[in-house]
Amino acid sequence: MKLQTLMAVYQRELTGYFNTPIAYVFMVIFVVLAGLFTFYLGDFFGRNQADLRSFFQWHPWLYLLLIPALAMRLWAEERRTGTVELLLSLPITVTEAVVAKFLAAWTFTALTLSLTLPMWFTVNYLGNPDNGIILAGYIGSLLMAAGYLAIGSCMSAITRNQVVAFILAAVAILLFILSGFPMVLDFFSVWAPKVLIKTIATFSFLTHFDAISKGVIEVRDLVYFLSLTGFWLFATIVIVEMKKS
Repeated sequence: MKLQTLMAVYQRELTGYFNTPIAYVFMVIFVVLAGLFTFYLGDFFGRNQADLRSFFQWHPWLYLLLIPALAMRLWAEERRTGTVELLLSLPITVTEAVVAKFLAAWTFTALTLSLTLPMWFTVNYLGNPDNGIILAGYIGSLLMAAGYLAIGSCMSAITRNQVVAFILAAVAILLFILSGFPMVLDFFSVWAPKVLIKTIATFSFLTHFDAISKGVIEVRDLVYFLSLTGFWLFATIVIVEMKKS
């Protein structure tokens, strides 16, 4: 993998986000919804706690709506307009293209998340929070966003229709989220062995993100997000290679 080639595609993709108003709309919607969910649904002031727990608890659901919308154009738009043939005709491998596109989308997500930093400053003004836990929450949020984007990238590579890519990504992500819910585990507990139930629960984004957002960064949680992201990016590479041939 050539770093120079990868960076060229990365810069092209990242710049492309800001060439359209969609990027700014995405940023505004995320910040507004994050604020509404934190202060109203999360009862930020009513909890009387100097932390951002009520902020981070909504990230899995915010990303469920917004990340598929961001990822759906990664490959579907390229295939619809026919520019994917132009891209892959350049001296670049499919792996470099997939990784570059993913990193650009992840960087854009990180920039959007950074717009919520005033909430961190606010909670420090109002009280004396554990900033280590808040930092862990931001790290966990970025890792979870990476997993969402990798799934969305794979689904975008499957079809040239962005709406279909959005729906497929949202459904796939929702399945991962719900795998740790009691209603899902109760269904399997009737007939499945405990080992299988625990395995299903470990696939949930909520299980691993919740632990990190509490300030507990364990190796198993990092391995989960990194391996999940790696798997779906590998699947994207395979699908793009098949479409290319």
